[in-house]
Amino acid sequence: MPYTARYKGLLLLLFVLVILMALVNVSLGSVEIPLKDIFSILFTKGTSQESWQYIILEYRLPKVFTAIFTGSGLAVSGLLMQTLFRNPLAGPYVLGLSSGASLGVAIVIMGASVFGVGTAALLLSKWSLVIASSLGSLLVLVAVLLASAKLRDTMAILIIGLMFASLTAAVVSVLAYFSPAAQLQQYIFWSFGSLGNLSWQEVSILAIFWFLGIVLAVFCIKNLNTLLLGENYARSLGVKISTNRFIIIIATSLLAGSITAFAGPIAFVGLAVPHLIRQVIPTNDHKILLPAVIFGGAILMLVCDIAAQLPGTEYTLPINAITSIIGAPVVIWLLIRKRKFIF
Repeated sequence: MPYTARYKGLLLLLFVLVILMALVNVSLGSVEIPLKDIFSILFTKGTSQESWQYIILEYRLPKVFTAIFTGSGLAVSGLLMQTLFRNPLAGPYVLGLSSGASLGVAIVIMGASVFGVGTAALLLSKWSLVIASSLGSLLVLVAVLLASAKLRDTMAILIIGLMFASLTAAVVSVLAYFSPAAQLQQYIFWSFGSLGNLSWQEVSILAIFWFLGIVLAVFCIKNLNTLLLGENYARSLGVKISTNRFIIIIATSLLAGSITAFAGPIAFVGLAVPHLIRQVIPTNDHKILLPAVIFGGAILMLVCDIAAQLPGTEYTLPINAITSIIGAPVVIWLLIRKRKFIF
C-alpha cells in the first residue's frame, strides 16, 4: 500500500504531537521555570539561573528522551508480537522477558540479605539492578530461542513464554514471602517503573539498544505483512518462517529487555498502542503502521509522564499505574466509537 497523502499527513501530525508533548513535558516539574528560560536553555544554552539549566539538561531532558525511547520501543515490540502470533492480546512481555527481568532484580534485592549486609549494600547499586534485569531477560530469551529452534508451531512458543512467566513469577513470590519488609518495599518500588532516574550515559546505552531493535523491525516489514495472511501462505511466497521468527524475537528482546532493565516493567503501552493506531489509521500495512506506532508510543508515554507529575504539585505518581489509568479508557472509548475491532 503506497504512502497516500492522507497517511503522510497523519504521520506528520503524530510527529508534531511528539515534539509538542516533549516540550510540554520539559516545561513541567516541581520547580517552576519560565517558558522563555526553557527555550533559552534548550536552544542557546544560556540562562541567569544555573540551577534551572541543571534541572533542564540533566534531569528533565534525559527523562523526555527516556519516555520517547520507552514508549516507542514497547509499542513496536507489541506490534511485532501481535503480528507474529496473530493475537491481538499479545504484548512485548508475552515471551516472559519482563518476568525474567523481575526475577533477576528480585534475586538481587530480596536475596541480597543471604550474603550479608555489606554485600547487600554492594549488590543494591543502580547498575547492579540494570545488569540483573538484563541477565534475567537474557536467560528467558535464550530459553525461548532454544524452544523456537525445536518447534514449528508459533503458538507453542507463545505458550512456552507464558509458562516461563508463570515459573519466574512463582520464584519471585517465594523470595517475597521470606524477605524483610524493607527489601520487599524496594522491589515493589522498582516494579512501579520510573523514567526519571537515568543519566545521559544510561540514556545513550538505551538508545543504542532501541536503534538496533528498530532496525531489525524495519528489516522485517515485508515479511510481517506476509505473516498476516498465515504462515502457510508466507512459506509459499518463500519466506523463511524460522529465520523471520528468530529476527522478530531478537528485535522484541532488544527493545523490551533494555527498556525493562533501565525503566522497569511498564505495562499496557505495548499492548494498547498498536490497537490505538489501527483505530486512527485503519491499515495493516507495516510500512505505515511501524512509524505510526513509534510516534504513537512516544506520545502516549509522554502524556502519561505529564499526568504522573501531577502538574502544580511536587508529587510524582508511579508511571506503571498511569499508563493503564489513562490508556485503558482511551482504548475503550475508541473501540465503542468505531464499533469494530481492527486487526
